[in-house]
Amino acid sequence: MKDKVKYILQIPVCDAEKNLNTDCDILGIKFTRENWENELATFKNLLPKIKKPLMLGGCGEDSIDMTLLPQVMEILDRECIIGIANENNYKSIVPAVIKGGHKLIIRTPIDINLAKEMNILTSDMGLGLDKILIDTDIGGLGYGFEYGYSIMEKIKLEGTCSDNKQGDKYLNMPLISFAPEETAKTKEAKDENLALYLEIASAAGVLAAGADYIVMTKQQAVNVMKGLV
Repeated sequence: MKDKVKYILQIPVCDAEKNLNTDCDILGIKFTRENWENELATFKNLLPKIKKPLMLGGCGEDSIDMTLLPQVMEILDRECIIGIANENNYKSIVPAVIKGGHKLIIRTPIDINLAKEMNILTSDMGLGLDKILIDTDIGGLGYGFEYGYSIMEKIKLEGTCSDNKQGDKYLNMPLISFAPEETAKTKEAKDENLALYLEIASAAGVLAAGADYIVMTKQQAVNVMKGLV
């Protein structure tokens, strides 16, 4: 039976302390490109207080994350989920992930072949396949949700075994989706109530597509999703 889906509430470092007891499976902490050096010091002081499993996200700018994420991992005292690696920054991030025994989110554009290629490249560096989470991206919802959904489904089908076919080991990893985070960037999400509904709807969509980890931005949305069987 498939393991229960994990819901990650992702928040900025500056809001972390007041959300230490939030009801989520994993606490996601995200740094900013403008203030990441100061946020590193804040996070170091906060880490002993955090009891929940952790996901640490960079600022989203490759040139900074290549420096930021290895420094974050030097601070860590436990296994965490680290993200996000892509074709531009993975060579700088993977060695620290291996050293710390962490799990790594690998993001590729919405393409099954690119996802497989990145998994091969990082495993060739020594990262265990059991330490990889696949993020197929969602294209800022620009391709249409259905296209992103279909790629997630295809990866699930290709990665698992069937009666007459061996699954592809380079695609047989958990899927993580940031689709709810992307809905927050749409113009419709300027309405606070609609933003909540959009986040729940996108989370429900990627849940149906086979996501194993779903990254949320609103506690109320997490509560709704965790209420689903």
